[in-house]
Amino acid sequence: MPSLPRIRRTRVRDTAVAVAAPPAPPAELAAAGLTWIHLDSPSLERAQELAERFGWHPLDVEDVMSKRQRPKVDDYADEGYLFGVLHFPVYDRAIQRLNAAELDVFVGPDYLVTLPTVELLPVTRLFQRCQDDERFREQLFSKGSGRLLYEVLDDLFDYCFPILDKIGHKLDSLEDDVFEGRSEEVVRDISNVKQEIISYRKIIKPERTTLRLLERHVERFLPEELELYFDDVVDAAERIWDILDNYKEVVEALEDTNESVISHRQNDVLRVLTVFSVVLLPLTLITGFFGMNVRFPGFDTVWAFWTIAAVMFVALAGLLAFFRLKRWL
Repeated sequence: MPSLPRIRRTRVRDTAVAVAAPPAPPAELAAAGLTWIHLDSPSLERAQELAERFGWHPLDVEDVMSKRQRPKVDDYADEGYLFGVLHFPVYDRAIQRLNAAELDVFVGPDYLVTLPTVELLPVTRLFQRCQDDERFREQLFSKGSGRLLYEVLDDLFDYCFPILDKIGHKLDSLEDDVFEGRSEEVVRDISNVKQEIISYRKIIKPERTTLRLLERHVERFLPEELELYFDDVVDAAERIWDILDNYKEVVEALEDTNESVISHRQNDVLRVLTVFSVVLLPLTLITGFFGMNVRFPGFDTVWAFWTIAAVMFVALAGLLAFFRLKRWL
């Protein structure tokens, strides 16, 4: 009986199956009856968990997950919490432009939740300080969620001023470049600075109204002696807007000045070329007249050549003297 061929069984090798890691849990601190939860770029799962824990409206979860939300303040008096969306400038090194980073804030009587779309260094540093320094955390948290929100916003607006200083330094450098004869080279630099100012203004302009609303609604989470603290945040936003308004006028003036310098330089070039054309015109006329193939008095003589050369020299000197007298040269 013929033997049947054996069926070869291939051994299944142990392969590592890539399992998606669960989203990182939000960082949480608690002291003096107050809880602060901070999470960068929250996932939908984490946002829904927090909404179930604190009783947030489902529309707020949609706003948290949305990437194009305008600054606003929603006061849920019946539910006992306040929801706010704020924007802050962040420099994107990949495209070398200013972008708006969104910060979603939930304020309750005994909690504060901060959910930025990207990492905001001032918030991260303040959270880390509260985590490392227990005494500071107890002291800050004991003043309520409104005061903690003020500290977060105050650090964020303080972080905005160094960006303004960099823009101001660029404007000073551009002013020096314009008057040092590098007008053509700074056209792109002026355009980039102008774009940064426009982007910054787009971030801060709606923020001013939102901060006034936030100041009015957050009072119920602040003790009476701390109600004036949010005036400082509003004043900081107004100072930033005033500086940006000033920078806008400066960059527009620099752009006009740069165009005037370029136009003046082009006019100088055209003036020199025009003078050369006018000076060569009579010389060309003389050489063309005596260059005709006809005989004239003194034709084919040496003294005629020197006479024509002397007439050309006198005409050249006379024209140059006339232009010099008119201050065209």
